[in-house]
Amino acid sequence: MAVPGGELVLARRGTEYSIRVGGVELMNSRDHSSEDALGRETVARLTAKSPRVLIGGLGFGFTLRAALDALPASAKVDVVELVPAIVQWNRGLLASLAREPLADPRVTVIEADVAAVIKTAKNYDAIVLDVDNGPDAVYDGNSALYKRRGLEAARRALTPGGVLAVWSAFESKTFTHWLREVGFAVELVTLKSPFKGGPTHYVWFARCP
Repeated sequence: MAVPGGELVLARRGTEYSIRVGGVELMNSRDHSSEDALGRETVARLTAKSPRVLIGGLGFGFTLRAALDALPASAKVDVVELVPAIVQWNRGLLASLAREPLADPRVTVIEADVAAVIKTAKNYDAIVLDVDNGPDAVYDGNSALYKRRGLEAARRALTPGGVLAVWSAFESKTFTHWLREVGFAVELVTLKSPFKGGPTHYVWFARCP
């Protein structure tokens, strides 16, 4: 399936799955510790009794599953995924990887561009972004999501005290500066893989005033 950046391919090796675009691996099911932390740690920072959460990027469903496991029964989660095939895989072939998170009644799937959804969104307690390899490694079509206008849109879509969480494969002092520039209080967390030689990832937790 053609997507921005090339051809989208789902590959399997033994019990592991990977998704590649243009020959580049975007994600692998073997190590999802950073996705688990992204979902879990975002929820840990929320104070609402019945949180509304928007997750941009479905992937293998691990971030969504971790968030659901930490959220109360009264929570609502909107998952925004641009690629219909990824939604289909998570409803079928890949459903068991993260224990069928799309079957949870708290979840609504929106097949759309997350930047467009955020522009008109309101009253979310958290927005979680895992749609690129980070703010410095994005497809051209997504770059505005991480710049001033995109961050201002995210702030407007959040409740007072709400949290914007952004996953990244790289650290970025520039992105930290941009977050602070639009008024967020910023916490940058480093996530080390439990696997020997595994990658280090980063998550910005940016809180609205």
